[in-house]
Amino acid sequence: MSLRRNAGYAAPALPLAALYFPVYVYVAPFYAEMGVSLAALGALFIAIRLMDAVTDPLMGWLSDRTPGFIARRFGRRKPWLLLSAPLVAISCWMLMVPPEGAGIGHVALWLSLLTLSWTVALTPWFAWGAEISGDYAERATITAWREGATLVGTVIAVILYNVSEGAAEGMRAVALFVAALMPLAALAAALMAPEPADYTKSRMALRAGLRAVAGSALFRRLLLAYFVNGLANALPAGLFLFFIGDYLGAPEAGWLLLVYFLCAIAGLPFWAWAARRLSKHRAWGLAMIWCSAAFAPAFWLGEGDVALFAAICVATGFALGADLALPASIQADVVDSDTAETGDQRTGLFFALWSVATKAALALSGGFALIALDLAGFQAGGENEPGALLALAGLYALAPVALKLVAVAMMWRFPLGAEEQRALRARIERA
Repeated sequence: MSLRRNAGYAAPALPLAALYFPVYVYVAPFYAEMGVSLAALGALFIAIRLMDAVTDPLMGWLSDRTPGFIARRFGRRKPWLLLSAPLVAISCWMLMVPPEGAGIGHVALWLSLLTLSWTVALTPWFAWGAEISGDYAERATITAWREGATLVGTVIAVILYNVSEGAAEGMRAVALFVAALMPLAALAAALMAPEPADYTKSRMALRAGLRAVAGSALFRRLLLAYFVNGLANALPAGLFLFFIGDYLGAPEAGWLLLVYFLCAIAGLPFWAWAARRLSKHRAWGLAMIWCSAAFAPAFWLGEGDVALFAAICVATGFALGADLALPASIQADVVDSDTAETGDQRTGLFFALWSVATKAALALSGGFALIALDLAGFQAGGENEPGALLALAGLYALAPVALKLVAVAMMWRFPLGAEEQRALRARIERA
């Protein structure tokens, strides 16, 4: 993979990340300040994820079976990304630049349409990245490029939001960036990145394919660990603004998100190197242990402890690069195991279920956290009792550590490394 091809494939990460992160960090506080209840927003995020449980696998199946006359001319994955670009742009704008008086109905409509647009974009795009190379180490490099671009897009969103005059202008700036760049980035990926080979020897029906995927012990183990770690990451992401504003008493410290993501970008080359020297699953496990040790002290911070919290952001940000780049690379190796066994290269279906786990972790963790805070009597931007603040600190700092350690236990002895993956590729390419 040349520099040009890596950059081309990674380009859509810039607008998608600039959109994805604000939706799960800024949208809930933004609409809560407009009068929408936290409980209603939490329930909506959970309902959207239930919809994903149907639409994501269907999109994966459709992507794997892109009609032959389209696939021969444009590829199996590229047409879906190009189709999604204007849909993402429109629904993003409507969600993040709402009309005056917009309530839960407006959020529900446009968040639903945005989620469907994401599904059309992300599932084929992730499958495309897993198929570009069959090499164990190069796959980690490709995902590092993609997730590096994801972090850059996130940093841009954080900067745009924080330099704007108020939340409404910040949301507008992010929406404008996404709507303008998404079509251009999709076109760049289609023109610059190669179309991967299709090693399918026989086709399976959707129901049979789902049964085969669910029957993969490697996939179940990896997906569960990824989901648990996703829950751990979603809790502090969704509660960040509440934590700095209501717990630390420093609402102006939103710039720490920028520090966090810049440290994640800096950490990516190290974790790619660690994956080559150790293995991808061991490098990921070490990153989760590192993050747990660094993040736990956040529970004991108090009002005004911004400098100590900044140190935590630096340490945990460095580990984030592994969370983003390595699990998806391991997933590509797991797909090889299935392809060698069944003869059907169903990468889209695998990454559709992967996408369900990603979005479910974000929404379930964030949704239940918002509901729990509401039950504890927490009021965003208001006067809070000690019990409500304690609930916020526990959800933000302690629950993620416990979840990450569970994920480490599941992945530490994962039985698919470089040698095993090379043997699988040899079987696939020889068939």
